[in-house]
Amino acid sequence: MSSGSEPTQGMSVTARMADGEIPYSSALPDAKARHLTLASGAANAQCDAEPIHIPGGIQPHGYLLCLSDTFTILQASENLAVLAGRPVEQLLGEPVDVLLGADVAARIAHAKATAVLDRTPLYIGVAENVLYRPQTKTETDPAAPADGAEFDITVHRHDGNLIVELEVARHPNADVFASIYPLVRTFTRSMQDVETVAELAELSVREVRRITGFGRVLFYNFDEEGRSHVLAEDRDDSYASFLHQTFPASDIPRQARALYVKQRARLVANVDARAARIVPPLSPVTGRPLDLTYTSLRSFSPIHLEYMRNMGTFASMSVSLVVRGKLWGLISCHDHDAQLVPFEVRMAVEHLGQLVSLQIEAKEERAEAAYLLSLRATMSRLIARLSDHDDYRVALESAPDELLCFAGSRGAAIVADGQVSLVGATPDAETVLALAQWLESSTTGVYATDSLPEEWPRASLHIDTASGILAVPISQIFRNYVIWFRPEATRTIKWAGEPVKRVSNQDGSVAPRKDFAPWLEIVRNRSLHWRPVELEIAAEFRASMLNIVLRRAEELAELANELRRANKELEAFSYSVSHDLRAPLRHIAGYGDLLRETEGDKLSERSRRFLTNMLDSARLAGVLVDDLLTFSQMGRAALRPVQVDLNQLVQSVMQEFGAETANRKVEWIIPELPSVTGDPAFLQIALRNLFSNAVKYTRTRESAKIELSVNSTADEYILSVRDNGVGFNMKYVNKLFGVFQRLHRAEEFDGTGIGLANVRRIIERHDGRTWAEGREGEGAAFHFSLPKVFRTDSVNTDGKERKPGAAPSSK
Repeated sequence: MSSGSEPTQGMSVTARMADGEIPYSSALPDAKARHLTLASGAANAQCDAEPIHIPGGIQPHGYLLCLSDTFTILQASENLAVLAGRPVEQLLGEPVDVLLGADVAARIAHAKATAVLDRTPLYIGVAENVLYRPQTKTETDPAAPADGAEFDITVHRHDGNLIVELEVARHPNADVFASIYPLVRTFTRSMQDVETVAELAELSVREVRRITGFGRVLFYNFDEEGRSHVLAEDRDDSYASFLHQTFPASDIPRQARALYVKQRARLVANVDARAARIVPPLSPVTGRPLDLTYTSLRSFSPIHLEYMRNMGTFASMSVSLVVRGKLWGLISCHDHDAQLVPFEVRMAVEHLGQLVSLQIEAKEERAEAAYLLSLRATMSRLIARLSDHDDYRVALESAPDELLCFAGSRGAAIVADGQVSLVGATPDAETVLALAQWLESSTTGVYATDSLPEEWPRASLHIDTASGILAVPISQIFRNYVIWFRPEATRTIKWAGEPVKRVSNQDGSVAPRKDFAPWLEIVRNRSLHWRPVELEIAAEFRASMLNIVLRRAEELAELANELRRANKELEAFSYSVSHDLRAPLRHIAGYGDLLRETEGDKLSERSRRFLTNMLDSARLAGVLVDDLLTFSQMGRAALRPVQVDLNQLVQSVMQEFGAETANRKVEWIIPELPSVTGDPAFLQIALRNLFSNAVKYTRTRESAKIELSVNSTADEYILSVRDNGVGFNMKYVNKLFGVFQRLHRAEEFDGTGIGLANVRRIIERHDGRTWAEGREGEGAAFHFSLPKVFRTDSVNTDGKERKPGAAPSSK
């Protein structure tokens, strides 16, 4: 087809490279670029829509018949009139044996009855020329075959039509296939010895040129965008070189590439030859033009023929290289003169193309398998490290070489729970977090791109590290990823002519390009392409990671169950012990008081001191036992949620501290409070403990200030108790809500260290949260939240708390 280019993705600049000049780059002006892009789009659309499979004619070096199921002639090429000696219209409706003879008609009938002819042309042999019998020498038509010539005949079925093709036989042997093996045996023997596709390409162009005699033979493959890259070339010195140059995708439009998968070998014998029309143009059976997809004689688009002339090519032949069912590339032959390639040579080259296709597939799969094996070995080492660590981030960070080698990248990031770990050359952590958020909202599964700035514009600021990424999600729920980064890989494309199609005719039709001088394009903002095996191993890595995470989750769940059982046993034990110790401790305290009252005067000073210490210890132990009993009850007692007026609840708790603060200057700041749903007894205990801490730790202040505040969000109320007491060091904040955790000496401030643990347990049973802030010498603030909508499934219908594991996670 004509030239042109689908717009190249990524930023690019282009420049002409003249012979003997140093290549240079320059950007196209914006207005010109827009004009050329619009023109290119329109031209590409025309090329892609051209019905090249129904050209309405064939090349005149052969003849074509379309037969009915009863072997009568439905359509014929107009040049058959020369052979029949009468207008082709007179042949329509006649039995084929009238035209070709009984022997050929019998072969056609036998092929139809016994062979698979759908979309598969079958060679049925050589036939004598029974068609053309001139009466005198002067009547001989110069376009007719020589007297006594023979025909190679093929037949196939397509679109409901039985199509017969005839070409004048140019081989001396009656067995056309007898000469194929000598033509390709050298190549068949040699192609086993080459290791790479590049070496195979070099071997192929030399062999095809030797077999066909064309002046130039090119071997090229297609990329994902349909552009063709010349990998090898063999040519006469009089032909221009296209080695390592790139042809635009529109030179072979989309529908042409699809056709080349079906029809593997094509010949243009003479670019100036006039096509022989199909008569009549529409099939009497289907009412459509005859579909010539699988015919070797199919004529070509006038635009393509003009393109060949502009290229200085007057004959061409191409063979498709089909790998894994897709058009991988072509072997393309060019000549300055007309070339009518014999039938057996075309068959030999088509056979050679099939062998090359198989070798390409084998060599690519061998190379990919070797690379996949090395990646899998690297992945195995990574997985082994992951199995040895509880934290996969630490495991991946500890193996930076394997991590980067695994995906052939220069940088990687591990994003987990809002935290980022960076390895190698990467964007900053803030950018990586933003990228993870974009990935979560815009992609699914394993995601790879070599042009991230086009997908995520923020990456344009980081092309030196993140022009391409491979992202593997390692969680089904959270925004956790392993992301590999590749930097920009600037590359220069050497086009075979300026890669822009122009619409130059006044009617808007496509005019093929005439310029094939080398044209440079520098492509920016793209990384190296991610290979299929890299995506395959990334999917395997994700599956392994998810298995490890799942196994760890199961282990943690089992551990949690064990801890629940242990906690229940501990709660039962503490309840039993604290309950049973209350009476003995009260007896000790009671008898001690009685002893001091009755015998105090008789005791020595030393004995009275011992007695006082004993009584103080007994009372402290009693308080500790009471607190332990309360703590165990927090987990055992059922919640009885009702509507609670916090104003009344807070006032009743404040009154409990009236006697303790009577001789102190204490300022209470209490705002208007909302009503909440909860267990009033438990909430009272929580507030009592918080107020008690505030009163106790402001004891050293001349003027104490205790403030209760409330903030409302969409889902919860957040209450805070602040004081101006002694405060605490924030590095110990995680110890505050634990059992028996104290940040101050008992000699300074009394207490058992259980109060805040009770607060946390109560609030968590209400589906809330607890946390604290403080500064030494400046006071502390204790915060807790209560949901606005109490979860009815927090308790069972019998009033008991729901089973462990059913409670929602803390936010």
